[in-house]
Amino acid sequence: MSEADDEERAGADVRPPGAARRGPAWVILAVVAAALLVCCCSAVVGLAVSWSAGLFHDG
Repeated sequence: MSEADDEERAGADVRPPGAARRGPAWVILAVVAAALLVCCCSAVVGLAVSWSAGLFHDG
């Protein structure tokens, strides 16, 4: 084996700088949607608990 063969094989596994590993677009969208759902649901639960505790009532 020559040095050129070694460099050629090594270069096949190297990605260009900044090329991140990304999953399919639907997986990314599903993760974002799940995060938004969790945030919104926790906000609604927090408001419901605050309302039932009387934090929004006058007097």
